Amino acid sequence: MTSLPPPAPVGAGLLAPLLPARVTVVDTFHDSTGAVLFPAEEALLTRAVPKRRQEFTTARHCARAALARLGIPPAPILPDPRGAPGWPEGIVGSLTHCVGYRAAAVAETSAVAALGIDAEPAEPLRDPDVLAMIADAGERAALDELAAGHPDIPWDRLLFSAKESVYKTWYPLTRQWLGFHEARIALDPDGTFTAALLVPGPTVAGIPLTGFTGRWRVGDGLAVTAVAVSAAPPHPPGPPEDSRAHAIR
Repeated sequence: MTSLPPPAPVGAGLLAPLLPARVTVVDTFHDSTGAVLFPAEEALLTRAVPKRRQEFTTARHCARAALARLGIPPAPILPDPRGAPGWPEGIVGSLTHCVGYRAAAVAETSAVAALGIDAEPAEPLRDPDVLAMIADAGERAALDELAAGHPDIPWDRLLFSAKESVYKTWYPLTRQWLGFHEARIALDPDGTFTAALLVPGPTVAGIPLTGFTGRWRVGDGLAVTAVAVSAAPPHPPGPPEDSRAHAIR
């Protein structure tokens, strides 16, 4: 494939409000019938079931549409040995897909050091053993408190999603694994969350990271989370750069 990608999917608009304006997001509720893959990408799908092919293809279609908005020509987006997508030089990004939704977020490394996005069905985790696997006792107790005040929000699913977004942000900075119990997540009903690292973090803009901050949203049957780390040194506290989406609705 050498031409520009087909027109971008109709944007769902779920993730963009959770990320800084310098991050370009393309997302969709529909698989693209006009999306095509590079031969190297096709080679990864020789044994893939149709569902896997659809999500892989549309996620990369979203990614190439987002990259095109930054003036980046289409190129293969191949996973590394741990499945993280490989981006063009000077670009950071993240992909996510779940039933009925695909999304890509990209940014220039001059503005954003790393970012992670994740989308999940807006429903409680089906297997109670999963919560024990991903959350410590303190996190589980906090979920109980949140559920008491806002029982309509799938807090356990949001916790899982937040940990996925944190890992996707962490890995490009370190190229190391981060276990579920190596970052403690605190969700806030205002649509934000924090992740305290329980292992030494990477250094960004000359400052060692001890954690991440992110945002979450529930709507259209989905629970989505996002994290972005600025490439610039932090500024003194002040008004947020972007207005927050209303998280609980």
